Amino acid sequence: MATEILVAGVGVALAFAFWNGFTDAANAISTVVATRVLTPFRAVALSAGGNFLGLYFGGAVAITIWKGIIDGSIVGPGLVIAAILGGLIWDVITWYFGLPVSETHVLVGSLVGAGIVAGGLGVVIVSGIVNRVLLPMIYSPLIAFVVAFLFSAAIIRLFRRKPATRANRYFRNLQLASSFFFSFSHGSQDGQKAVGLVLAMLAFEKLVAPDIATAPLEVITAVQIALSLGTLLGGWRIVRTMGMRITKLRPYQGFAAETSGALVLVGMASLGAPISTTHAIATSIMGVGATQRVSAVRWGVARRIVLAWVFTVPAAMLFAILTAVILGAMGLPLGPAPP
Repeated sequence: MATEILVAGVGVALAFAFWNGFTDAANAISTVVATRVLTPFRAVALSAGGNFLGLYFGGAVAITIWKGIIDGSIVGPGLVIAAILGGLIWDVITWYFGLPVSETHVLVGSLVGAGIVAGGLGVVIVSGIVNRVLLPMIYSPLIAFVVAFLFSAAIIRLFRRKPATRANRYFRNLQLASSFFFSFSHGSQDGQKAVGLVLAMLAFEKLVAPDIATAPLEVITAVQIALSLGTLLGGWRIVRTMGMRITKLRPYQGFAAETSGALVLVGMASLGAPISTTHAIATSIMGVGATQRVSAVRWGVARRIVLAWVFTVPAAMLFAILTAVILGAMGLPLGPAPP
């Protein structure tokens, strides 16, 4: 029975990686599609390659997901199944309405919710959530906005005497590199979150050491394949919101937004902070749009996105609590077996 639940848990974690790639593919390709540098299919293929390579970086994020949100010793297959299925409800709701919510905060909220049902409030690591999730949730989008604004403004000043057609042609080529870089940073962040879930389940079943620092190659490869397949299928509703409805983008702005967002993501991944790729790219797009004029950013759309961010953690936590209660009542073990 334990083996079957473990297999199911790993399958659900890989499904989470697939869904993450499906929805967050929009983050990596929205600007390069909006500026018409690449067709959607070619952009998604480029993004899948970047995600694949990015999973080899950012292992500290996996450890944070495993041990930094709730007590890692209770994160077994049953808890992971309840958490992901609960969070998926909120995912589907927001995906249907085209809102680019944070998969990171869906996962954090659902882990907390399922963890409370499995082990009570005492399993929640409040300091870890505050320092590694909530504070970065506030300052990382602000950093991305400011960096993108300053980067875009510097480009405008540097190329102010160049013909627009020449500058756009130059940045259309550069945007290929920046889009790939952002996809790489997405893999280093969101791909590692699924790796952390698989590691937690393997440690729970005593198949890996509890102090392991690097995931086995087969775990990384399995998550890579799931994430890349999801990316290849894409999330076109959110592409429309991210790339075409926040602000109108030119190639130099797409380059500035992608590069700025990727720098923030890679920097936070090196610190083990699981921040949102959605937050990083959305606020970067707002930052480059604001260099034209404040009205260039469609703040009504931005407001809807921010509201979805605010509600994501508590909503995912609530759905995970309900899911865990139902699955527990059906006989699914959510935590360690009693001694």
